[in-house]
Amino acid sequence: MKQAIQTKKEAWLHAVRLRTLPLALASIFAGSFLAVYKQVFRWEILLLASLTTIFLQILSNLSNDYGDTIHGADHQERQGPMRAVQSGLISLPEMKKAMYLFGILALASGLLLLYFAIQDWVLFGIFLGLGLVAIWAAISYTSGNNPYGYAGFGDISVFIFFGLLGVFGTFFLHSLDWDNSIIWIGIALGLFSTAVLNINNIRDIESDTTAGKKSIPVRIGRKAANIYNWILILGGNYCLLVFAFITKEWTSLLALALFPLMIRIGINVQKGKDSQSIDPNLKKMALSTLVWVILFGIGLVFLGKR
Repeated sequence: MKQAIQTKKEAWLHAVRLRTLPLALASIFAGSFLAVYKQVFRWEILLLASLTTIFLQILSNLSNDYGDTIHGADHQERQGPMRAVQSGLISLPEMKKAMYLFGILALASGLLLLYFAIQDWVLFGIFLGLGLVAIWAAISYTSGNNPYGYAGFGDISVFIFFGLLGVFGTFFLHSLDWDNSIIWIGIALGLFSTAVLNINNIRDIESDTTAGKKSIPVRIGRKAANIYNWILILGGNYCLLVFAFITKEWTSLLALALFPLMIRIGINVQKGKDSQSIDPNLKKMALSTLVWVILFGIGLVFLGKR
């Protein structure tokens, strides 16, 4: 059964979806750990990048609540947790105002981040453009006339923004330098983050089919979606092995301590019979990704050669 939302405060907390924030911060922490490893770390970059990411994630969550309501994905037969607008406690205009608020906060925080990080106007313009694209991506996932999440492109967006851009962009803002080895950690975070989305879409496969939301699991079916999930989990950990081999920083493999838990999550998703049994694995995979990053950082920074 869906958890009933009793008050407006509860509705807003459901809309913000606090459990998604650890995953959003994972790529920022990974890029910052790599900056510490390369001795280019700056506290103001970590703090402002984290704040900007939190605002973007909340914007995405609010937009998802809004968009799924207007496009019909949050119908009565939907098996996932009840959404805020669906509860009736928050109106569509109220949700839209909240989206504007967090969009402005994300832009302001992002501009402050770039002000402290970059003095070159060309680079400033490039990163400002990337930031505006991130805001557009957060809003357009399920909102607008042609939401790309309904066409099955959410996985690509998550892989880019939660992985490649999140990790490498954060490292670059710390260092203003390029390091090819870091791409492997960006890919790893992108794969893990996509696994979280995939678990979400496996949970909602029946209701998404009804609503015409063509997520990857809807397109390829439940059995293939489970195989895809294993590729994402195993692929992310394989990328860590490649990073350790390239850099010879074997202590970074401390993150593999999370591998058994990720395997358990994959098994639970594959064996899940309904949305209720699958849903807890969303939080577990998101938190596992954050802990994976923390162990990676401890191994790289505190136990490594430097």
